Amino acid sequence: MAEAPERPLAPHRRRATGRRVLLPGGGLVLGLLLICLLAGSGMAWSPFGADGKPAGGAPADAPSAQGPAGRAGTLTPRPERVTGKELPFDLPSSATLRTGHHLVFAHYFTPYPLSLDNEPAGQDYYSRNYLTARGENGKHAPYGGLLRDRPLPVAPRSGDWQLGNLQQEVRTARAAGIDGFSVDILSLTGPNWERVNLLLEAGASAAPGFRIMLMPDMTSLHTDPTTLADALAGLAASPAAHRLGDGRLVISPFKAEAHDPGWWSQLTTRLRTHHAIRTALVPLFLDFTANAERFAPISYGFSEWGNRSYTAQAGATADVALAHRLGKTWMQPVSVQDARPNQGVYDEAGNTATLRSGWGHAIDDGADWVQLTTWNDYSEGSQFAPSLHNGYVYLDLSSYYLTRFKTGQWPRIVRDTVYLTSRVQFAGTQPSPGAQQKLMSPRPGTAAPRDTVEALTFLTAPAVLDTVVGTDRQSRPVPAGVRSTLAPLHTGWSAATVRRDGRTVAEVTSRHPVRSQVQVQDLQYYAESSGRPDTP
Repeated sequence: MAEAPERPLAPHRRRATGRRVLLPGGGLVLGLLLICLLAGSGMAWSPFGADGKPAGGAPADAPSAQGPAGRAGTLTPRPERVTGKELPFDLPSSATLRTGHHLVFAHYFTPYPLSLDNEPAGQDYYSRNYLTARGENGKHAPYGGLLRDRPLPVAPRSGDWQLGNLQQEVRTARAAGIDGFSVDILSLTGPNWERVNLLLEAGASAAPGFRIMLMPDMTSLHTDPTTLADALAGLAASPAAHRLGDGRLVISPFKAEAHDPGWWSQLTTRLRTHHAIRTALVPLFLDFTANAERFAPISYGFSEWGNRSYTAQAGATADVALAHRLGKTWMQPVSVQDARPNQGVYDEAGNTATLRSGWGHAIDDGADWVQLTTWNDYSEGSQFAPSLHNGYVYLDLSSYYLTRFKTGQWPRIVRDTVYLTSRVQFAGTQPSPGAQQKLMSPRPGTAAPRDTVEALTFLTAPAVLDTVVGTDRQSRPVPAGVRSTLAPLHTGWSAATVRRDGRTVAEVTSRHPVRSQVQVQDLQYYAESSGRPDTP
């Protein structure tokens, strides 16, 4: 099995950077929001003239070329977009998706809620401090800023805004078919601990039956089993705390191998004898095969953090088989991608290939539970949650696969939909001299970096797919069902149009152009959906 990627450190130690845009006078998010507003306002144009040749230039109302990838440059004008529906299939009812033993959790990382200060997006903490190298007194300048993406902005709220925002995240996850959050418990005091408690309250109040699985993070919790047990007992009082049907509290420690089985037995004994709480331990390992046998006597189930490269998913088959041979439930990790500028490392996700492969193994290998890694860890670039750069795409795609995982039947495609993914720069692009000192390199063992645009089509019947990538145009037939079509990456805007019987049935356009000159290295894949043309 491929070695699991190293987990980043807790927030006071675990600093992953993100993409920033160097706009004159500052204002990353203001600039991004401006581009998004222009994109959704009809200020778009065809990249080709009536003769089929590239148009001569952008119209006067074109968005500035000073965009998300950093530095200004000459771009192919942005193609038109059309509207569509949200999902290519009808999501089953909540009752249907919650029948059976298959569960889907999303890993919730408390440092990155929807808002950190209840300010408008253009001037909030994300904008001022995380999405710019100048933030937090410039400490993220060597790698271009802490984050590359952020939660989809929300308007400031009155009253208890933190609880209200967490309730919104619970409802968003529930609406996508997710059963609960596995909450990363980074500390037992302070803001992150307070958010854990608020998340349990949000789960109980916003969506009764939504589960919060307790995941003490042993990369940052340096404590003893008694102290941790007492803290978990307090959380267990919430009706949202995830329990099995027999009432046992599920505890799924991250990097469980940080302590031996005896340490964990002390914790579960403390919970049983002092708090009358029976437990089901589901340890999550960074190295599953090295620890499975010795943890088996004290465990209800197993999981691991997983690998974020599409060429390194094959080990999942053996993992599930080993867990089941030992009589344990298996929670399969499913990821989108992983890019950590502050650690100087990234995985090659292959557009949506890593996501689709992870779900494929969960389904085909017989996993019992799934953990989406992660819901909102923007410092890893691994978020499924609706974000500024990806909208709902990765969450919508997961709704399709989790329907199959939960019901045993592939949902019928009833609306033609196309998803477009690509980076906004080439994998080998070097930022302008002096703009960023620390750069990312591929993680050892990951897939070879590739520069591709993917059109992922969900079609009710065969059709013709037209792609525009910069000035390159291609047209090809595509079958009904789900099909991934790749095209070489070029500078400029990208678009995909699906035609059937001479009629356009789905179309999607990139919101962010690909640039050859950039200020900041950004190797995350950006995503668009024809089903949500106005989001974000």
